[in-house]
Amino acid sequence: MADTDPALTTAARGRATTGAIPPSRMALLFTVMLVTAAGNTAMQSVMPSIGTALQVDDVWISLAYSWSALLWVVCAPIWARRSDRRGRKAMMALGLIGFVVSMLLCGLSLYAGLNGWLSALWTLVAFAAARSLYGGFGSAAPPAVQAYVAARTPRAERTQALSLIASSFGLGTVIGPALAPLMVLPLLGFGLTGPFICFAVIGLAALVLLRLRLPNDEPQFAAKAGPTPYSSGSGAPSDPGEGGADPENGEEPPRLSWLDPRLRPWIIAGFFGGHAQAMVLGVSGFLVLDRLGLRDTPTEGAGPVGLVLMSGAIATLLAQWGLIPRFDLGPRAATLWGIVTAAFGTLVLGLGESLHTIALGYAIASLGFGLFRPGTTAGTSLAVSRAEQGQASGIVASLAGASYIYAPALGVWLYGVSDWLGFGLMIALCAIVLILGWRGLQADEVLTRERA
Repeated sequence: MADTDPALTTAARGRATTGAIPPSRMALLFTVMLVTAAGNTAMQSVMPSIGTALQVDDVWISLAYSWSALLWVVCAPIWARRSDRRGRKAMMALGLIGFVVSMLLCGLSLYAGLNGWLSALWTLVAFAAARSLYGGFGSAAPPAVQAYVAARTPRAERTQALSLIASSFGLGTVIGPALAPLMVLPLLGFGLTGPFICFAVIGLAALVLLRLRLPNDEPQFAAKAGPTPYSSGSGAPSDPGEGGADPENGEEPPRLSWLDPRLRPWIIAGFFGGHAQAMVLGVSGFLVLDRLGLRDTPTEGAGPVGLVLMSGAIATLLAQWGLIPRFDLGPRAATLWGIVTAAFGTLVLGLGESLHTIALGYAIASLGFGLFRPGTTAGTSLAVSRAEQGQASGIVASLAGASYIYAPALGVWLYGVSDWLGFGLMIALCAIVLILGWRGLQADEVLTRERA
């Protein structure tokens, strides 16, 4: 039996493209994003304690992520364009492989440093090199998942659909910090590096599920470029509804520019708001250690830091599972209301002296960013045609990575100089998004209108 029905008409392809994604398939996509988010936040919850144990300044821990983030910015659009040709499933699998190998090597390099086999300098160099595998190859998965969902979802429902996928990151940021203290395994000798090893194993299990359960997608570019290596032969049924080409003529769309007038307001909002979010996340762990007096006992810091991150993650889920669908928020409304809430939460976080107040401030800020992120993502998606979804998702992923090149390190450095220099800059970035977004973001009723 052929992978695709040659009698499938253009109209049928259009219906397949815009139809609802089956719940079982959406759950699998959700899992791909969930595992990577949980692993990354588990890592972030133990890294302040690891840095303190290595006697490394906070800013160097933040800078260790920069090379990976830079690679993410460069590589995400490349993988997004390739997913148009080779299929979304192949790029999701590549992203999971990058995540698994990166987590394993990061854990081993930190294990060597904590046991005195490497100096602190070479430990961070090895960690940054291992982390770069996630930036280079792990960046293939998120744009592929986003493009898969966006290409199959009607315009009026796309904010909620992309919000559901974004909420996988929110749920992951609940699970990651919750599991991280349980994965600190002194009996096996892994200690603070236990979460790295455990999530490498979990990521491998997710990769196996993806390969076995998600149907192959056959890009429509095959008519122009010839058969692709991923079009058949793996034994799973091909999925005719996927493809980056315009279903009307099968042609590849022109290269999408970051300066495209349709995208520019959403890119500006995502850039400044993303930097504010990256700074809040970068500072929060060190803030907990300082304000709770845990610098001398870094191993005990993983629990409180995890609780703060969990509070933020739960608030993010409230935004994406509750507020956006309950109030049917469009991209513009979610972006603007979200950034105002995030600014207020950042102010409360900066004032916090106890674990309760810090967690409350971080939760409010995360609630805001939980509205803001799906808003800008959906706005970017709705601003372009269905044929350009792969490229748009690559720009979104690249923009998210750009926020982590230097923003966390800058926020931590300013926080080290003066609390209010750091938090003042975060709030100012939120204010820029509000002012420019109020003037430049397209109205929701225009964005969500179905087009011919």
